[in-house]
Amino acid sequence: MKPAPVFTFHGEPTPGLRSLSAGLRSVLEAHGYRYEPAPKAPQIVFNLIQPDAVQPYRRRAQATFVFSLLEAQRVPEDPIAEFYIYLVRALSNVLMVYTPGVGVRFLTLELGHYVEPEGEGFYERIWARIAPIARSTLVIENRFETDLEPHLWNGDELTRSLSWAGRKLAEWDLLPAPFPLEKILPPRDLRHVKRLYGIGGLSYGNLSVRKDSRRFWMSASGVDKSNLVQIGRDILMVKDYDQNAIVLSVPPGVAVNRVSVDAIEHWMIYREHPDVGAIIHVHAWMDGVDQTQFNYPCGTYELAQAVAEKVRQAPDPACAVVGLKNHGLTITGRTLEEIIARVEGKLLRQVPMS
Repeated sequence: MKPAPVFTFHGEPTPGLRSLSAGLRSVLEAHGYRYEPAPKAPQIVFNLIQPDAVQPYRRRAQATFVFSLLEAQRVPEDPIAEFYIYLVRALSNVLMVYTPGVGVRFLTLELGHYVEPEGEGFYERIWARIAPIARSTLVIENRFETDLEPHLWNGDELTRSLSWAGRKLAEWDLLPAPFPLEKILPPRDLRHVKRLYGIGGLSYGNLSVRKDSRRFWMSASGVDKSNLVQIGRDILMVKDYDQNAIVLSVPPGVAVNRVSVDAIEHWMIYREHPDVGAIIHVHAWMDGVDQTQFNYPCGTYELAQAVAEKVRQAPDPACAVVGLKNHGLTITGRTLEEIIARVEGKLLRQVPMS
C-alpha cells in the first residue's frame, strides 16, 4: 500500500496564521495527507513567515512544494507590489497572504493573483487551489549524452529558425518579460529570483522545432531567447523521455545548460501529432482561447498532460493555441515561421488571472 503523502509546517505562527494552519492541517488530513513535525522530504511545506523575519524553507528534495503563509491586517491597493517580494525572499512556489475576516490571497511567480474569501467551504476551496500543485510530478531532471552528430554541433537551418523566432519575440517586446519584475523587486532581490528560478536576462518562454520523427531542438532554460546561438548552451537536442528525465544529445566538450522545464510538454505533443513541426510558449494571452482547468506548476507531468489534451481537442492540433491557466500560451504550428505569422498582432501581454 502506498504511504500517505506528508506535509509539515515551518516557522513561528502569528495569531492569524495559527488559526489558518489549524484549518489547513484539518483539510489536508481529511484528504489523506499525513502531518509530520520534521520530515526529511515532505511533499508539502507551509512556511510561516513575517514581514520582518522571512526565513525560507530549504528543500532537500526537488519534489517538495512550498506554500509560504503571511498574515496581513489590511488589503493593500496594489497587492502584487506589496507582497510579491515575500514570495521571492521565502523561496516559495506560492505565497498565501491571510487577512483575518477577509480571506487568502494567492500569488505565484508568474504574477498569478487570486483570492479565496472566508465563508462557507473556505478550507475546501483553499484545498482545491493547493491540490493540483501538491499532486504534481516535476519532470526537471536532465540526462546528457554526448552523441550528437558532428554535423549538428554548429546547428542547422532549424536552429537558425529558432534564433530568428526568438528575435521576433523580442521585437514584439514579449522578452525579456511580460511583467515588470524590475519595478517590483529591488536589485538584490531581482538577482536572487534570477538565480533561484534559472532566469537569464529575465527571458521567459520557450521555443522548439521538430528535427525528425523522434527528436526536436529546444531553447535552454535561463538563457536569453533573443540570442540563441550555441548548441548545448542555448539550444539543445531533445531525443527522449525516460524514467522521469529528459534525455538530451549534446556535443562533447560543451558547458551545457539544462533544457527548458516545459520539454516534457513539447515531447508529449510531438510524439502524438506528427504534423506538429514547431511549438512556442509565451507568457501572453489571446482572446477566446481554450485553457487548462488548473494552474499546474511549470515542468510538471500534469501540466504537460493538460496541455497535450487541449491540443488533441483542437480542430487542427498542428495549428492550436492553448491557454495555460494563470500562466500563458502554448502555440503549435507546422513551422516557426507559420506560428509567428499566425499570432502577430494578436497577443495580449496581460494574462488573465482567476
